[in-house]
Amino acid sequence: MMAGSRRAGRGPIRGIRIAVGAALLLGTLAGQATAQLRGHGGPVRALAVSPDGLRAVSGSFDQSSILWSVDDGVALGVLRFHDGAVSAVAFLPDGDFLSGGEDGRIALWRAGEAAPIRQFAEHSGPVAAIAVSPDGRDLASASWDGTARIRSLAGGGQRVLEGHGGNVNAVAFLPDGRPVTAGSDLTLRIWPKEAGGAPVIVTLPSTLNAVATAPDGEIATAGADGIVRLLKADGTLRAAIELPRGPVIALASSPDGSRIAAATVVGTVAVIDRAEARILFHLVGPGLPVWSLAYRPDGREILTGGSDRLVRRWNAMSGEPIGPVSLERPKDMLAGFTGSRGAEVFQACAACHTLTPDDGNRAGPTLHGVFGRRIATAPGYPFTEALKKLDIVWSSDTISKLFEIGPARYTPGTKMPEQIVSNERDRAALVEFLRGATRP
Repeated sequence: MMAGSRRAGRGPIRGIRIAVGAALLLGTLAGQATAQLRGHGGPVRALAVSPDGLRAVSGSFDQSSILWSVDDGVALGVLRFHDGAVSAVAFLPDGDFLSGGEDGRIALWRAGEAAPIRQFAEHSGPVAAIAVSPDGRDLASASWDGTARIRSLAGGGQRVLEGHGGNVNAVAFLPDGRPVTAGSDLTLRIWPKEAGGAPVIVTLPSTLNAVATAPDGEIATAGADGIVRLLKADGTLRAAIELPRGPVIALASSPDGSRIAAATVVGTVAVIDRAEARILFHLVGPGLPVWSLAYRPDGREILTGGSDRLVRRWNAMSGEPIGPVSLERPKDMLAGFTGSRGAEVFQACAACHTLTPDDGNRAGPTLHGVFGRRIATAPGYPFTEALKKLDIVWSSDTISKLFEIGPARYTPGTKMPEQIVSNERDRAALVEFLRGATRP
C-alpha cells in the first residue's frame, strides 16, 4: 500500500547495506542437504545459479538479493541496493552477478563486496528481466518502460530495442547472440544481432510473461493463457503445450535443452519434454505462486522461488524435493477475518504489507500502528525523500483519499503500485478493516 522508493537512476549509490556470514539469517547446519533456503521477507521474484553450480542468487519483493551456498543452505550475503522489488538476477561467466529492480536500476556485484562494482540506470521503468549473452560480453534488460536495452559489459554505448506496445516482460539470447523479447502487447520479437535491422515479430493470443531459449535455438514463451509455445529460431510455431491450471509466470530451459520448466501462478511447476512437447511431471509445492526458477548446470536439480518466501530445491529427474521438506503454507495474516469485505479488498496489499509488528516490513512498510502515524515514519523502512516531505498523517480520511485518487497523485514520489478503489463502500470497508487489524 504505502511503499516508496527513490526515482530510478538518480544520484549516487546510497542506502547500501550488506551482511555476510553463515549466521546471518538461517539456522541450517552447514553440509546438511536442505530442500529450502530461508531468508527472504517477501516472495522470491528472481533466481539464478552460478556457472559452477555451487552458488545461487535470489531477488525478492522485500527489496533484497541474497547470495546462497546452495548445498548447505547458507546465506553468504544479503544485498540491499534497490529501491523496490528485485525482479531480475543473472550470473556472469566469471562468477560476478547482476540484480535488476523495480527502481529501474541494474547493479553488478562481486561476492564479498559491500557495494555494487557498477550500476546501470538507463531505464525509466521497472526492470522486469535481464540476460547475459552466450559469450558473457553483453547484458540485455527488459523494462516496463516499453524498451529492452543491450549494452557491452566492457563499456561503450548501448542499443535500445524499441517497438513493443507496452511492458517488455522478458528477454533472452539465442545461441548465435540474437536477443529475443516478449511483452504485454502479445508479441515475441527476435532481433538481429547487430543494430539496424528490423525484428521478426510473432503475434500470439496472450500476454507474454516469460521466454527461454534452448541450445539448438528453439524458443519457449508463455504467459497469461497458460500455454507454453515452442517456436523455431525463425519464429515459426512448432508446438503448444497447455498447462492444466493457471497463467505461466516463469520459464527455464535445462542446460542441455531437453526440458523446459514452467512455473505457474497456482503454485505448480510443469516439467516438459521439449522434443515430444508433453508434460512429464509436476513439482507440487504449497499451492502458492511460483515466481522464479533455475536449473543447476548439471541439469539434475531445479531451484524455485515463490510466494512462501523460500527457495526450494527439487530433483529435476523425478520431481521429488531434495532433503527434508515442509509444504505448509505460510501463516495467513487474514485467516481470522473470514467474511470481511475489507479483508477481501486488502488481499491486493498483502504481498507487500504486514499488519503486525512480528511480521515486520516487506516490499512496503508494516501497517501496524498506521493510524495517527505521519507518512514515511514507520521504523526500519527506507522511505524516499519525497515522501518524507509530505504533510500527511494517516487517518480514515487520508487512507480513503489515497485509494480514491491513487498513490501517484496523493503521494508523489512513491513506488507503490497504482491502486484505486473506486467503490466508496469498498474504500470504507478497507479503512474499517485496517483500523481494527493494525491497532497496537
